Amino acid sequence: MTFISRRDLLKRVGAAAAVVPAARAFETRGHASSVGADLPVGGLRSAESVAQQSAAPLESFTAAEAELMDAIVARLIPTDEHGPGATEAHAVRYIDRALGGALAASRPAYAAGLAALDRYAHSSRGAAFTRLSATDQDSVLIDVETGAATGFTGGSAAFFAMLLGHTHQGVFGDPYYGGNANFVGWDLLAYPGVRTMVTSADQKALEAHQLKPNHRSAYDDKSFTKASHDHEA
Repeated sequence: MTFISRRDLLKRVGAAAAVVPAARAFETRGHASSVGADLPVGGLRSAESVAQQSAAPLESFTAAEAELMDAIVARLIPTDEHGPGATEAHAVRYIDRALGGALAASRPAYAAGLAALDRYAHSSRGAAFTRLSATDQDSVLIDVETGAATGFTGGSAAFFAMLLGHTHQGVFGDPYYGGNANFVGWDLLAYPGVRTMVTSADQKALEAHQLKPNHRSAYDDKSFTKASHDHEA
């Protein structure tokens, strides 16, 4: 995991991912990642956001897997001075939902990879990942990203790439699919939202970085067709 600022992460992800509504339409496989500053044990997780996320019943993850995932994504895209992160965006909710549909083929990889990650945290740092300090959590994730972590089928780097890509989707994708709650991911990118028509005034405002976000899902417009999956709204 490269120690880069979240500002750099947002530049690398770019607004392009935000405009693609379907989970199956984009599979980010880049190695851009973000690690926050030292935080309390278990990483920085908004109690309110965790409560909101846990209010929805799990569809794919076990409770233990969801807790571990929440701790991981909170380190990948943390809440910081620039705004909310993956926890508030409900990235875990997105992944949990997608694993029952468009990302179903990845479910075995998550089961094996999460178990391997927690075993590695125990063996290398002496505690479950969720009980480690933020610094130790980051160091574990660095090992996983670089392939130095042991016990992973197919290597830890492949698991990290999948996990990071799906976290990006959960933060920056269309909120219809369960992530990007309250449009926090699009707001981080200053993405103005899906628009079927742009006036000359809109174009001028966009060029001046003054176009206000409309906070609309692509599927709020009848001209867009929902991707086929098992979770119709």
